[in-house]
Amino acid sequence: MTRAKRKFPPHPGHPERICWGCEHLCPADDMRCGNGTDRAQHPIELWGEDWMDIGRDDPPEPGCGPGE
Repeated sequence: MTRAKRKFPPHPGHPERICWGCEHLCPADDMRCGNGTDRAQHPIELWGEDWMDIGRDDPPEPGCGPGE
């Protein structure tokens, strides 16, 4: 039996309650994966509500485009 992949929530209600470091999404006070002693933060906690838009307005760097 294969498990369906979870969708990554762009705006979770309480991101501080979950470790976002792996696919387990463990409660912050009971991390099973051994991903360290601190939980991994959700991008919304690091960069704010508009975290999905960061970098979208920037032009591509020279030499990084297709065919270069």
